[in-house]
Amino acid sequence: MANLKSAKKRIRQTARKTSYNKISVSKIRGHIKKTESLIAGKKKKEALESFSKLQSEISKGVKNGIVKKGTASRKISRLSSKIKAIK
Repeated sequence: MANLKSAKKRIRQTARKTSYNKISVSKIRGHIKKTESLIAGKKKKEALESFSKLQSEISKGVKNGIVKKGTASRKISRLSSKIKAIK
């Protein structure tokens, strides 16, 4: 257990940031699952709408340091190529 005042403060800050990060990651995962299900259902228009929201969430994650830049670009690239393949 932390004894110093600054250590106690860091524990509070870490808990707050951890909860925020978990919320952001779960939003991103939810958008990915939704987009992939629309791709599997061959619904191109809905998939594109969901994909634009997903790109926004991933970009916010990169900006805030929740998702790495390479991971974000890989996910976006793979999903966009899957959407383009829908006929």
